[in-house]
Amino acid sequence: MTSTTGSGPLLAQRHVARLLFGTLIGRLPNGMAPVAILLLVADQGGSLKTGGLLCALYGLASALGQPVLGRMVDRRGQTLVTATAVLLTTVCLLALPVVEVAARPGLAAALVALAGLSTPPLEAGLRALWPVVLPDEARRRAALALDTGAQGLIYVTGPPLVAVLSTTAGPRTAMVVSAALGLLGAAVVLSAAPSRRWRPALAPQRTGTLGPLTHAGLRWLFVAVSGVGFALGAMNVWAVALADQLRMDLLSGLIPAALSTGSLVGGFLYGRRTWPGTLTAQLLSAALLFAVGWLPLMTATGPISAIVLTAVPGLLLTAVITSAFLTVDALAPPGTTTEAYAWLIAAVGTGQAAGTALSGALAEHPLISPALPAAGAVLTLTVLLAARRHLAVLGATARRRGRHRRTPAHAAR
Repeated sequence: MTSTTGSGPLLAQRHVARLLFGTLIGRLPNGMAPVAILLLVADQGGSLKTGGLLCALYGLASALGQPVLGRMVDRRGQTLVTATAVLLTTVCLLALPVVEVAARPGLAAALVALAGLSTPPLEAGLRALWPVVLPDEARRRAALALDTGAQGLIYVTGPPLVAVLSTTAGPRTAMVVSAALGLLGAAVVLSAAPSRRWRPALAPQRTGTLGPLTHAGLRWLFVAVSGVGFALGAMNVWAVALADQLRMDLLSGLIPAALSTGSLVGGFLYGRRTWPGTLTAQLLSAALLFAVGWLPLMTATGPISAIVLTAVPGLLLTAVITSAFLTVDALAPPGTTTEAYAWLIAAVGTGQAAGTALSGALAEHPLISPALPAAGAVLTLTVLLAARRHLAVLGATARRRGRHRRTPAHAAR
């Protein structure tokens, strides 16, 4: 292992800090809204099962919307598509606290679904911008690892913020704050020169209606990473159930925050090294360690052990997701960059929705609920092992599939 670019010099590069932190702020609703929905339903007298189903609907709708919005970005650019999406999401989230879920479940479900479908593709858009902002390959890889690990900040700050706001001002206020932060973050990103000027590849490859899904390796990869999402979704509901069981409301935010803190630390360490072996071998190794990391969680019964043991798989989460994104970059057809990234994000979101729904239904079974995150991670490893020949690539070299209109990124103002 050899040292590579550190996070300090990387953040000093033009546009990097603005795009990274703007994206993190804009994606805070992803971490805040599910917890806010659960607490809002509970505050209105609804059941954990109902809240879990609404959270699953939000996650599933977001997963379904990302590839569609990603394809639109690849064709129309980031500004119009992302701006329209964030406005729709903001309106829906602001309207949700006004609706009484028990009295008008259909309307509540419709608002949740539309908010999810219109979730702005900020994460996929950021990944598409790195080749433009950072022409150097080593810096791009370090940026990808850093921003993947930093995504954990969404869950380090989001759920505890919702828990604090709900405790002090109520779940309605927590939902309003979530919507406002999403709008603010999107504005920061969209007003940056690289985002305004980004355009798709000059000569996109014809892939038909399936887009990047024409590649068998990518299809298997997307199925595999849905297991990662399943583990995360199951963990979130288990955290709420454990908090209810122990009568410690803050625990519902602290447990996801522990995993995300581990992910942030893991991303920092991962980005500072160049790891040996092929990209496929790195992906399989990370998936194996990620699955093993969940096993001790099944022994956690108290708040301290739950928080500490949840941080263990978090340390390995960034390695899995970063390796998956690098694999997408190596295998995706030209001209489908944002859509391919969005499919990966959608796969995680779909798995998270499934994990949330199943865990909500099994929340009252203390032996099954903590085992579900490990089951999702094992699914990821199993699918990757079965599909390793389709995923084989010689390296993690990123191909530039976007262009910057008029001026290069380093000269943009």
